[in-house]
Amino acid sequence: MLSRRNKLYLKKLFSLFSVVRGYNIFIIVVAQYLTSIYIIAPEKPLKQVLFDSQLFILILATAMVIAGGYIINNFYDSEKDLINRPIKSMLDRLVSQNTKLSVYFVLNFLTVIFASYVSFRAVLFFSVYIFAIWFYSHKIKKYPFIGNILASMLAILPFFAVFVYYKNFQTVIFVHGLFLILLISMRELIKDLENLRGDLALNYQTIPVVYGIRFSKTMLTILVVLTLLPIFLLIFKYDIGKMYYYFYFSLLLLSIFLIILWKSSSKKHYLLLHNILKFIIVIGVFSIPLINVNLLLSRLHLLSV
Repeated sequence: MLSRRNKLYLKKLFSLFSVVRGYNIFIIVVAQYLTSIYIIAPEKPLKQVLFDSQLFILILATAMVIAGGYIINNFYDSEKDLINRPIKSMLDRLVSQNTKLSVYFVLNFLTVIFASYVSFRAVLFFSVYIFAIWFYSHKIKKYPFIGNILASMLAILPFFAVFVYYKNFQTVIFVHGLFLILLISMRELIKDLENLRGDLALNYQTIPVVYGIRFSKTMLTILVVLTLLPIFLLIFKYDIGKMYYYFYFSLLLLSIFLIILWKSSSKKHYLLLHNILKFIIVIGVFSIPLINVNLLLSRLHLLSV
């Protein structure tokens, strides 16, 4: 039997996990490794990638800075979350604001320390990244367009660190990145629709608040149409192996997304749309090995030996 104190510690640990969105960080870490193995450095042996200490430090630093970003974002959005997410907000408040800030500063300090083991450029990159996340959370996210654009850029920047590390800037990588950034842009705009009540109450000048729901839905429709470009290029111009199944499946889900979008009128509908986009992104991460099925099978064989 756990004592009352231990139960309290467990609740606070779970609360902190909720604040830093540990499940999202796990997906990002997996995505960075799979991207390194199958897209950026497919010619390198699996063990060389998995046991590359500098790559590990870069991914660890990324995980810590993103965790810190979620904390500072939660800190500034605490009042809004009470309106938009009352149940989650109650869980997050098991950890005090002072504790959250302390963890935030520790994570950012450790990020810079770890980055220094890679290079000065890594230190500079993560220092700018930390500042950009703080500036977005403190100021920029309250404004339309620029807040959405910066949020999308910050979400995709961790992969840029890996591209620079391997010095691989093939066009196909940027086409994958374009598809991802369009999905993330849609997700950010759907989040604005989902959080409309709290944004109105606290005078956040988001796109739905300033320009209205119909304009936001039109923008989302345009973003869905724009995803056709990278999907077309990836399927018909580049060799992506069996991953084309994923992109056809994404087209189906995005079509369903559009149908629901124009019929949606409540937070419940926007939450469903948000989950559809998250599902597309997560499935995309675990579909990366389909780019080279033979490479996947050979590596699975080597792991089983």
